[in-house]
Amino acid sequence: MLFQTAGVEVAPWIPPAVAFVISFLTSMGGVSGAFLLLPFQMSFLGYTNPSVSATNQLFNIVAIPSGVYRYYKEGRMVWPLTWVVVAGTLPGVFIGAVVRVAYLPNPRHFKLFAAVVLFYIGMKMVRDLLGKKPGNINKAGAEKRFQEVVRRHRSKVAGQDNPDSAPLPTVKVTHFNFKRLGYTFYDEAFDVSFWGIFTLSFIVGIVGGIYGIGGGSIIAPFFVTVFGLPVYTVAGAALMGTFVTSVAGVTFYQAISLFYPNLSVAPDWLLGVLFGIGGMAGMYLGARCQKFVPARGIKWMLAGVIVFTALKYINAFFGH
Repeated sequence: MLFQTAGVEVAPWIPPAVAFVISFLTSMGGVSGAFLLLPFQMSFLGYTNPSVSATNQLFNIVAIPSGVYRYYKEGRMVWPLTWVVVAGTLPGVFIGAVVRVAYLPNPRHFKLFAAVVLFYIGMKMVRDLLGKKPGNINKAGAEKRFQEVVRRHRSKVAGQDNPDSAPLPTVKVTHFNFKRLGYTFYDEAFDVSFWGIFTLSFIVGIVGGIYGIGGGSIIAPFFVTVFGLPVYTVAGAALMGTFVTSVAGVTFYQAISLFYPNLSVAPDWLLGVLFGIGGMAGMYLGARCQKFVPARGIKWMLAGVIVFTALKYINAFFGH
């Protein structure tokens, strides 16, 4: 099947199948999977026009709501954190889109930029996983207890425990203002700077707007490694923030395409929707299964894939 805007030909079942596998794994870490879908489009499909960034964000729009719904249903959406992320990321996305079209239309240069972004994210996650920082004690304690509650919950469902087994924990916001944001997660308290989150989100918005990922793959690791928040509580906020900024990104790419008639800037709508359908199913199942998978395992999985992809791009760039 030929996708005219993308200029690629591929069987129609491949995009949703690839998106399903990627989204199932990455959504457990609060990432839509767009950061891996973009390398797939560029390397395997040969889709390297600037419009690939917009198509990638279209995938986010279709795929993410199912994962967010699952986190919301389980009471693990930190809404104040979500809205701060959205407010900071949105202006950055617009700036990033302009930079992508005006300064990084060359596929080779764009791949190097993508490699630097991915490598930084991956190495930061690896360093956190190998280190033993005092600031991670609360986070690890909450996640460990969360796993214990999940085990008791599963036993109850299987009829192997008494009816008084503890329910799955939910997030409870304790305070939210222009200085601090705080919440509890299974009796563990977490407190972060409002402006720290906002500034990070703005920077991530620019990078995400250029790369076409919405920023979730960057911001989720930062929440875990820099701010010490448990992955079980930031996943929903990161996905929701990515969804809103992706809507803005696709709209903006579509609008500025009028000013670049000789360059493919607007998204390939059919290809993006096919990716999104697979991602929708993958994210819902990933969000549902996340609580049964150790947080450390999720982080190692994400870090490994990210670093591998970055090194591949760097090698390709300097190998020319």
